[in-house]
Amino acid sequence: MNTLKNDRITGQFFFKYTSMKPQNRSFSSNRNSSLGKPANARVQKSPSRSWKQHSVNLQHHLFWCHHCNVPLLNSTCDLCKSQGSHFNLSPPGDIRFCSPYEKEVLKNLLLMAFACDPIGDRIILLNKTSGDDRTDEVIVDGLHFGVLRFDMRTLDYVFDLSVDGAKVLAAHTTNKTVELKKASSHLSGKKIKADQLLKFTEDINKGDTVLIKCRNLIGFGISLSDSMHFESPEDIVLRVRKLDGNFVSLNSRISSMQDVIKANSSHMEKISRDAANVIKGIVNRKEYKDLPVHVSFSGGKDSLVVLDITVSTLKKRHVRAFFLNTGIEFPETVEYARNFCSSYGIELKESAADAAFWENLKRFGPPAKDMRWCCKVCKLAPANRVIDGSTSEGEVCLTVDGKRKYESFSRASISASERNPFVPTQLNIFPIRDWRAIEVWLYIYGKNLEYNPLYDMGFERVGCYLCPASLSAEYQIFSKLHPDLHARWHGYLLAWANKKGLSESFVEHGLWRWKELPPKMIKLAEELGIRYDLSAANESFSVDSVSGASPCTGGGFTVEAKIGGISLQDAADVLYIIGDIKAAESMGMLLVRVDGATVKFFSSGNLLVTADSREKATEVFRQVTLQLMRVCMCTRCGICQGVCPVNAIEIDDMRGLFISNACIRCGKCIESCVVLKYAPRNLPWLRQDH
Repeated sequence: MNTLKNDRITGQFFFKYTSMKPQNRSFSSNRNSSLGKPANARVQKSPSRSWKQHSVNLQHHLFWCHHCNVPLLNSTCDLCKSQGSHFNLSPPGDIRFCSPYEKEVLKNLLLMAFACDPIGDRIILLNKTSGDDRTDEVIVDGLHFGVLRFDMRTLDYVFDLSVDGAKVLAAHTTNKTVELKKASSHLSGKKIKADQLLKFTEDINKGDTVLIKCRNLIGFGISLSDSMHFESPEDIVLRVRKLDGNFVSLNSRISSMQDVIKANSSHMEKISRDAANVIKGIVNRKEYKDLPVHVSFSGGKDSLVVLDITVSTLKKRHVRAFFLNTGIEFPETVEYARNFCSSYGIELKESAADAAFWENLKRFGPPAKDMRWCCKVCKLAPANRVIDGSTSEGEVCLTVDGKRKYESFSRASISASERNPFVPTQLNIFPIRDWRAIEVWLYIYGKNLEYNPLYDMGFERVGCYLCPASLSAEYQIFSKLHPDLHARWHGYLLAWANKKGLSESFVEHGLWRWKELPPKMIKLAEELGIRYDLSAANESFSVDSVSGASPCTGGGFTVEAKIGGISLQDAADVLYIIGDIKAAESMGMLLVRVDGATVKFFSSGNLLVTADSREKATEVFRQVTLQLMRVCMCTRCGICQGVCPVNAIEIDDMRGLFISNACIRCGKCIESCVVLKYAPRNLPWLRQDH
């Protein structure tokens, strides 16, 4: 019988936001921790996903014009007409310009380590790559300079040098430098003894990245001890990472952003024209030509570009902007979205989720990367409302959206237009789906568009301030930028963790962002000695003493359980979706008849499922339990109501969810329900593979 209970940012600074006047424009758990896991339990690693598997049609390269010293998105430079050299990128290749904040962080790290900053005012590109948190390849003058990353162990930025970066630094500094005696063998990857050192600087500490010279070879390595201990000849004092004799240096020309814009003007004109044609090709279809056009405007860079392209393309059509205010947006984003639309005379229809997030927090616990219930509650519900209020009955809501393939695995295969599965009347159009972040920014800079100030403060994306998909690096900035908002959310997380028997370190190192930790986070937790097993059951709903399928004396098989947190009326309101209901009030019981099975639910909370086979009894029990969880934990988001083809669903604040006998059991409301989507994470045994 089972019982089922379920200011450490380097170089931190902020810009003051000043609204710009409109300008003339042409118009764009793991549950098996060694620190709290069951005996003999095995860690179940989730299948790893790689961008190489999901980015067949994405570009993992760019070009570089060394004459003008600018990145190129096509092979030919529009400034000097010369051919650029091919430059490979780690996938997905969603390259972007380094923000002022990130430039300051990088500068401070270089000054602290090597007492020089050879990059200065040069154009710096960042290419997002795999890592525990923010991890970006740093590209300067067509060189892989190194990797800037946020270390989840120290909760601070670090810079990992590349061999090209080492050669550049070696020409500008003598700090943290070691010179080796002539070597008779290949040195990359080798450990070096003290007697192999020719000379070294005295500023080297154990663990430092050091510049290494050996005749005409230059590279870098890691010091294994302090320089004061480089005396015993046989002691191993250094590990060489990479060393070679290829000459590299920074370009004598320092280009500007205007140079980059001009060098890529033909490419930007083409993709902007293509995006405009995608919009026109869909909205000008005969069945859509008289409908208003809407733009999903989040206040982010991508939606800014599609708003500008749409307004400039459809000069004779009524264009509105939709802004879904989740109630947990950055104040800067809300102010920016309103001010931008007001400044440019664009009608803004704002739909607010108000306190929906905080009201549902007790039901679901903190949202996680693998359980993002907040998106449906705080975005889809307001979206339903604003769409219903913007179209007549039976009309299609044309919505231009800024989603891009490079943003995530789930978006890598989006088409030019798609129906919203949760809002059947909405047709989404994705005109910049093939754009990279650098193209988005070149459009913004080229058009001189005012953008969200959060980007200059170190945020790569400007979604909700407590989003689990955001980076710990950004969470640190958020804590300084809005200490009051951070205190409320962080206080909740600490109280939640304490209730789960988890330490403050569990929260501080961002482990709350997963329902089941991925392998890299398990490794981090174990290295730091952080207990990470989570009790998954939701406290407002419980399933106890499940007997499992067993032979019934009257024939067939039964499953029995005790359901907590649900009333007889709650069950009656939702179980019509399973089968026909009869109520025996004198017995305090509901009887539900399903093909080949019967369900009895008593006012005491007892549940009995009887079927003609073990498999049938188990599956019906699973479906009934899911529906009881659904009615108990309903968020009142209204998504299921919107997708029901026969209007069989009613939702109100007093009664909650009610499914009438008009239900045809098509299952569309089940597919769209946020509670049911994440139910297996609350009660893992509900998974069909169990």
